[in-house]
Order: sequence, then structure tokens, then C-alpha cells
Amino acid sequence: MFNAENIWKSPQLPTLPAVAVRLLEISKNPETELNEIVDLIKTDPAITARILQATNSSFFSFNTKINSIERAVTLLGTTVITSLSLSFSLADESMSQGPMQAFYRDYWKQSIINAVAGEIIGKRCQPGLECEFFMASLLVDIGRLAMLKTISREYYPVLVTYESQERQLFEVEHEFLGLDHSLVSYKLIEKWGLPDSMLQGIRLQHFSTETLFEELTPGKHVMEAAIVLSNAVGDYFNSSSSGLAIQRIRELASHFFGIQGVEVDRYLEEVHQRIEAAGNLFDVDMSDIVSPSEIMSQANQQLLELTMRARSETLQASEQKKQFEREKQLLVCQNEVLQQKATIDTLTGSYNRAFFDEALQGKVHEASDRSMPICVIFCDIDKFKLLNDTFGHKFGDDVLRQFADVFRRNLRTADIFCRYGGEEFVVIVHRPTEKGVEKLTERIRNAIEQENFMHLGQRVPVTASFGTATMMPGRQDYDCGEEILKQADEALYQSKENGRNQAHHRCLINTQERELIKAVNNLKFSRWLVSREILDIMTISRILLQVPPDQRSLGEMAVDFKMMDYEQVDQLANAQKSCPRKRIGDMAVEMGFLTMENLHLLLCWQCEPPDRLMNSMTANNLFSAKRSRELYSEYQKSTMSTLVLT
Repeated sequence: MFNAENIWKSPQLPTLPAVAVRLLEISKNPETELNEIVDLIKTDPAITARILQATNSSFFSFNTKINSIERAVTLLGTTVITSLSLSFSLADESMSQGPMQAFYRDYWKQSIINAVAGEIIGKRCQPGLECEFFMASLLVDIGRLAMLKTISREYYPVLVTYESQERQLFEVEHEFLGLDHSLVSYKLIEKWGLPDSMLQGIRLQHFSTETLFEELTPGKHVMEAAIVLSNAVGDYFNSSSSGLAIQRIRELASHFFGIQGVEVDRYLEEVHQRIEAAGNLFDVDMSDIVSPSEIMSQANQQLLELTMRARSETLQASEQKKQFEREKQLLVCQNEVLQQKATIDTLTGSYNRAFFDEALQGKVHEASDRSMPICVIFCDIDKFKLLNDTFGHKFGDDVLRQFADVFRRNLRTADIFCRYGGEEFVVIVHRPTEKGVEKLTERIRNAIEQENFMHLGQRVPVTASFGTATMMPGRQDYDCGEEILKQADEALYQSKENGRNQAHHRCLINTQERELIKAVNNLKFSRWLVSREILDIMTISRILLQVPPDQRSLGEMAVDFKMMDYEQVDQLANAQKSCPRKRIGDMAVEMGFLTMENLHLLLCWQCEPPDRLMNSMTANNLFSAKRSRELYSEYQKSTMSTLVLT
């Protein structure tokens, strides 16, 4: 695995000479005098000579020869001189004569093309500052130079692979090294304290055009867009991916600079005409860079090949996708069959005992974690053995099927109905209340008593006995499932003993828990809507089936509602280690982190999120979105007015 620290710790990492660093510093000060620039440049004879040579080159094309650095600085200006000094100092330091010479020269050729492409855009968009665009575009790939100098052994196979394949360099770098040169460029430019616009242009240079269009604004992020465009121009002239490059150039030039159609061709021709003079500044031979018209035929051929390859891959992928979907659908069907066999009672179509055991455990966990009650209804068909013996087993099976149908018709979709075994059935009641459970049980008992169970055209009376148990598990009291079943079974036995066809209820909720449930229910948005006769109980009950609970923990919700901070949550978690069965809400109140009113509100919003109920009302066309928001706002005001926030 390649270690990026090998780059940053290398003594070969490109650095700026003291003169260049100082020039950068004083050039940022608008009060800097020209004579200060001149005096500083004179301290480095090599840079002085290079600037004079550049001033008299065809790149600037002055009519008369410039013999003094004072005159050069006056003619070119502070910005140009600073940019040239920085560029020359890097170039002089990094021309290699060793086995990597070809890669160094390829880097400088592309960098010079980048620089010219950026300069021309700068001249078009921000006249007078084009030399800043030249320098920024020259440095966009400085990370390549850094990698050549610091990790040449590891970088060599990357460059060889890149040259032999029609791929993007940054893709090959990632494949071999896990990073690309744009990251190295970014860190170097950041270290040198160059402008943020350069940093962002370097960061974005390989991003997709879709992302660039989202992150950069035409007319506002001119430098950033120019850097990205110049990089694509460099790829066009000096890489094997000219087809992809021209496509990117056209999109970027049109979106950010309004350069379209033949204007793009003129822009590329202007870059080509100027790169030889720019190459002379750095003693780099650019004569092998062919004209845009020659490259264009190669680019068009590449684009055609890419289009055909993409079409072939698309057709192949489409067929593979269809095959995958067919196999997936077959697996889904097979899994559904297996799932039904594993969880569905084949006779009644109800869930079976195995499903019930797993569902009960899940509901116990949920109730334990959220301080909610849980209820189980146990039911047994009265004298079922006698029915079998009298009318036969086929009739017994018919009774079981019809009995299950009656049950399902009188339950809500969120209630879990299972065949426990033989003639015994069981229900896990969704969001139970004591009165609600009693009414539900009586409704089912009466429906069964009134149902017509027919045998050979004659009605056979069938009744059932019920036992229910409701309790509120303590925190981590995950074993209470067995206890609630035991209590419901004993209540059922009591109904049998007292004459059958009746229900007995056991509520294992203590006074404190009862008060907690009452307080939480009174704060619910659903209760508020019903109490103001905005919705009736039947409607709100139906809508609530579509409102899932909030999955956040009580502590997370308290922090989000600014009732507690993270430090208090940590203290609470540590305190709970010594009392693992104690409810977290009770401990938060005892430690003074929450008021009882705030605890009630959190528990209320945890089990019945009011914003989700609001959205559900709109989705079910009970109210318009505006009216639902108004009701939600009124509810919040009336609820929050009763609270004392900690």
C-alpha cells in the first residue's frame, strides 16, 4: 500500500526560493512601490536574467530591446513580474536530464499549454490580469511535478500505463497509488499561500461537468472555470484522450464563457499559435505539438469509437440487466414462498407460532426502549373438541378458517394476529390503551358469537373465550414477553372457568406508569385533533396506521430539541450503567436534565411524530398541505405553552 507521507516528507518536494516567496508577499500589498520589486529581483541574478530574456522574447513582442530590470518591471507590471518569477523559479529547479527526462518534458509541455489557454481566457474576461491566469493554469498540474521528483520509482509504472492506454491520468494514479496529482497540487498551492480561487480550480479540475455546473457560477468563478478549461485544453493537445477532451472543452467553454461552435476552434488555434513563444520562455521545445485541425480528426475518430463502444456496452448491460431482473424476480418469488411457509399457518392464512414469538420479542424491545405499553390478547374457541367430534374434522377446519376471517375483519392492519396452536389464537395489539383493548376484545367476541357457522345448511353456534394482559416493560426488560403471555393465558383460563364466551383483562401497569401513559397521550397531536372535533376517532385511527414512530433515541431527540446537551447525554449513559433496568427518561428527570413535562413531550413525539401525522393527513387528502401545516402550528403553540424548557 502506497504511503502518501513519502511525498510530503521528501526533501525533493518542490519549494519556492526566498525571492519568489517574498515577491508573493509584497505583491499582495497595494502600496508596494515598483522600486521595492526591482530591488528584490536584483538579489537573485538568475531570475533577473530570465525576466529580461522573457521581456525581449516574442511572447511579449516589444518593439525595442529592454536592457534594464527597472524598465522591464515598469512595462510588464507587478503582477506579471511576480508570476514570471514564480514560474521561472519552479522551472529552473525541475528540469531533469535523467531517465525520467521524457516525463518531465511532457509535464512542462502540458503545463505551458495550460498556461497559454488560461492566459487567453483571462485576456478575454479580465483584461490586465491575464498573467495571473497564466500562472494559475501553469501550476494546476504542479502535483505531477511533485510526484516525479519525490516518488519517481512508484510513479514510473503509473506513467507507463497511462501512455499505453487511452485513459485519464488521474484514474490510473488512483488505481496504482490511491490518490491523484490534483490532491498533491492542492496541498502545495495551499502551503504556498496562493489565492483561494486557484485552490478551488485545482480541486475541481477532474470533476464532471454536471458537478462543475452546480458548484461554479459563470461570471463569478472566472478563475476557477478558466483553470478547469485550460486543463482540458492541455489534455486535448498533449494526451491520447483528445476525444474526451474536446467534448469537455466545448461544454465548459459554452457554459462559463459563451464560447461556442467555430469560436471554440478559433480559441484552440490561438492557443496553438502562442504555445511556441511560451515554450521559449521555459526553454521547452513545443514544435511537436500539432495543429488543432490535425488533432480534431483524431478526436472525432476517438469519439466515434467511444460512442460505438458505449452503445455496445449499453446493449450488453441492458441484456444483462434484464437477465438479472428475471433471476431476481424468480428469487423474490421463491423467497416469498419460503417466507410464507416459514411464517404463515397454511390452514387459516394467519401468522404462525414462530412468527408470533419473533414479533412479540420485537414489540417488547420497542416498548421497553420507548416507555410504551404492550398488550397481548389470548383467545380459545369454546368446546372445539366437541365440535370436531360432533361434526367432523372437516367442519372443524372450516370453523378455524372462518373464525380467523372474523378476527381479521375486526382488527386493524397494524395489529398482529397469529394462530398460536390448535384452536388458540393470539393478537399483539398496536399502541394499546386499557379501554381500547376492552372494546376491541368485546367487538371480536360479539362478532364471533353472531357469525353464521354453517353445517349442512344448519347454523352451528360457535363462541370463544378471551384473556388479555397489558404491561409496560422496564428498560432492557426483554424477558417480559413470557410474563405477559402467562398473564394473558391465566386471564383466558379465568374466562373459561367463569362460563366461557367472555373476556377477562389483566393490567400490570402501576399507578406511576399509568400517569405517564395518560400524560403522554394527552400531548399527542391525534388527541388534540379529536378533542377539537377536527377529526373523529375512526379517521384518526386509520391515519395513525401510516405514521411510523421516530427511530431516534430519547437522548438524541432531547439534544435535537435543545432540551439536553451531549455532555448530559454522556453523563446519563454513564449513570445508567449502574442501573441498567431503570428507564432513561426517569433518570434524566432525577438528575435534573429534563422536566417531567419535557419527558412527556419527548415520549409523545417519539411514538407519534406530529410532523409525520401532518404529512399523512395531507397525503390522504384530509386537508390541503397549507391547512395541515396550520393545524400543526396551532398544536405546537398550544403544546409548547404548557412546557418549561430546561
